[in-house]
Amino acid sequence: MDETNGTYADMALAGIREMILSGRLRPGQRVHQDHLSEKLGLSRTPLRTALATLAKDGLLTYEANRGYRVRQFSIDTIRNVFEIRAVLEAQACTAAARAGLSAEVLDRLDALVATGDAILSVGRLDPDALPAYRQMNVEFHDSIIAAARNPWLKEFVARTHNVPMVSDRVILWDRFEIIHRSHDDHRRIAAALRAGQGERAAALMHEHVTYAGDLLVARLEGDPDAAYRHMVPD
Repeated sequence: MDETNGTYADMALAGIREMILSGRLRPGQRVHQDHLSEKLGLSRTPLRTALATLAKDGLLTYEANRGYRVRQFSIDTIRNVFEIRAVLEAQACTAAARAGLSAEVLDRLDALVATGDAILSVGRLDPDALPAYRQMNVEFHDSIIAAARNPWLKEFVARTHNVPMVSDRVILWDRFEIIHRSHDDHRRIAAALRAGQGERAAALMHEHVTYAGDLLVARLEGDPDAAYRHMVPD
């Protein structure tokens, strides 16, 4: 298997980025290539390329003779970037409604809401269900951003995710009532977009992202180790 081509480097890049954004690699944690090789099933060659790219993107830092670490951000930075993400994703709702969402996109949003409903229907948070809920959440937000049809908006939202704790992959999976409330936001946002109510959808999205940011910042200020454990349950 030739792992020197771009395909394997892209696989390594996507895999490591997901590990950082989902909290499986924590801020400040040293990144060991042997560990990554085992987890991703790739050799060091594409991993080195991916690590250099992620350092350039600001997700990692590099120290000579020490290697790579996941970049750490202050609480103030996390709070500030959440504010920016809330504004951008609210604008995505406005732009998507103005552009007109296709029936396919609207049906996809409804299907994602139904997926979340099914996951939460047991009335508790099953640790094994977190990956599926996380994927639903990412697809919901990405679908609206794509529907805005604004590549600059999409790029700027992606930049906010370079502060890993601000990513939509970060979910505190420990309090059912909070997750249920957050998912109800998804339902109301989807309904507003289906009704062509762009301003209402934007207001709901702004509150949705702001609420998530406020909760996360409070948890990081209080007990960051517990917060990380609930992002990636054992």
